[in-house]
Amino acid sequence: MKNTLPKFHPKHLTWLMPLILSGIMSGAISCFNMLLNKGWSDQFISLWLHAWSLSWLMAFPLILVMLPLVRKFLMQFVEMPK
Repeated sequence: MKNTLPKFHPKHLTWLMPLILSGIMSGAISCFNMLLNKGWSDQFISLWLHAWSLSWLMAFPLILVMLPLVRKFLMQFVEMPK
């Protein structure tokens, strides 16, 4: 089966990858924390989706700002191949 979806230009990886990663991480962490703190209930999904949306709103801009700073910091300790 051939992928017929439109493709993004590679320059969009600078925001697409943080968007997806921040969504996955904030969703998993908010779910884990809600289960630990509140346990399972009939309202868990709606409470979790609300918490996730707030977490994602914080996580995505934060990763957009921090990723270049962390990359620059780590380049001090990484030797690039010649």
